[in-house]
Amino acid sequence: MPRSILVLAHTGREDAIRAAVHTCAKLQEAGLVPVLMARDVTAIREAERAGVVPPLEFVPRTLDVDCSLSEISLGVVLGGDGSVLRAAELVRDSGLPLLAVNLGHVGFLAESERTDLSRTVEAVVAQDYSVEERMAIDVRVFQGEDLVARTWALNEASVEKSNRERMLEVVTAVDGSPISTYGCDGVVMATPTGSTAYAFSAGGPVVWPEVQAMLMVPISAHALFAKPLVVSPDSVLTVEVLPRTNEPGVLWCDGRRTVDLPLGSRVEVTRSPQPVRIARLSRTPFTERLVRKFNLPTKGWRGPVTEQDRAEAAARESRAASRRPEGDPTSRGVSIVEPHHLAPRPGVVPPATAALPVVSARDERLGIARSGITPDEGSEEPDTHSGGADQS
Repeated sequence: MPRSILVLAHTGREDAIRAAVHTCAKLQEAGLVPVLMARDVTAIREAERAGVVPPLEFVPRTLDVDCSLSEISLGVVLGGDGSVLRAAELVRDSGLPLLAVNLGHVGFLAESERTDLSRTVEAVVAQDYSVEERMAIDVRVFQGEDLVARTWALNEASVEKSNRERMLEVVTAVDGSPISTYGCDGVVMATPTGSTAYAFSAGGPVVWPEVQAMLMVPISAHALFAKPLVVSPDSVLTVEVLPRTNEPGVLWCDGRRTVDLPLGSRVEVTRSPQPVRIARLSRTPFTERLVRKFNLPTKGWRGPVTEQDRAEAAARESRAASRRPEGDPTSRGVSIVEPHHLAPRPGVVPPATAALPVVSARDERLGIARSGITPDEGSEEPDTHSGGADQS
């Protein structure tokens, strides 16, 4: 039985519709079965009538009409990261892997670009891809002791202020222990996958996808200590909305699912036991992807040290070590520097200065220091400091 491939596109864009038609045609030619969502089929038919795309030479199968997710082996997403998040929401419970082709801007979740679409389809046909699991988070909202909402996120859960003109007052905690209270625009709680999304814009660190961790990043916090936190994946991140400014909040998960947060609401974020599966065409290091997506300058890098270079360096070190005295602390090219408080104290040399003349208060009153007259010359003023009774 031929494999079924789900094609998901941002059909609000003509470029995405053309890409979806091209992908479906190539899959059909290779003997695979393209599957579309009902709304995408409708959008493509409307584009056909408008002359945007040529008429389809086949009738694509429709998801939940002609087949279910359990019958599909792979999902191909045509769009940006937002399209991937929308697709992840659709297929997460089924465990269907997603292969993303970037039609947007940065596209950190995308595996290939629009220009590589034909090669991507060939890889899908040949099953020349691997699947990796990306950590997701579970999000629960409490009001008092009542659980009022539960959802999840692949990128982040953000607690934000509901009104632009006022600050949101929150208290944050990790594993049930409070960290800090401050006013802010919000707090982002993200996965490593989401570290290059909203959390990155808020000043959070970039975390490699294979690192198992969670992030808490304040947004425009009015506080001395409001630094991003990186915690264990087994931790519990908590943000509670305080009533100090009488400002309610709102919870956003991946920018798609939202929950209102009245005063006193508490949001708890934990690692989800159910990850999102992402298909990869190549094992390109995340470092290279980061440099390419942000167009980072790398001029001056001379390349990695090869095994041959390491072997030659080890041979040179061995020859140099054989010529040094045994026990020489610099035998491995390292100098030992003692701390300053253990070093010998330098000799103290007094500064070269000239002696200053001593001028009494009496001399200052008579102006002797300015005129150069000695104390024994030209003064008949009684010495009030030595006893005036003897001079009467």
